[in-house]
Amino acid sequence: MKDNKHIGPVQALKLFFGFFMVLVYLGMAVLVATNYYHWWPGTTTWTMVRWLFATILAAYGIYRAYREIKGHHTYGMHRDDD
Repeated sequence: MKDNKHIGPVQALKLFFGFFMVLVYLGMAVLVATNYYHWWPGTTTWTMVRWLFATILAAYGIYRAYREIKGHHTYGMHRDDD
């Protein structure tokens, strides 16, 4: 009987990197939404672009978090207990 709860060091690093990237995407979404770095001028057009970009970053961060939790990765690590 195979122990499905044990993960090796490579899988642990991949899992850590996956969740780290989720934090990066969600963090950047917050920073872009609040215009923390003042990259865009305060015009209406750039404000809409900024919010659109922040929404896309947040949506992708949530999507990546879902895939990390479910164990669906594009780099070949799948759970055997599904």
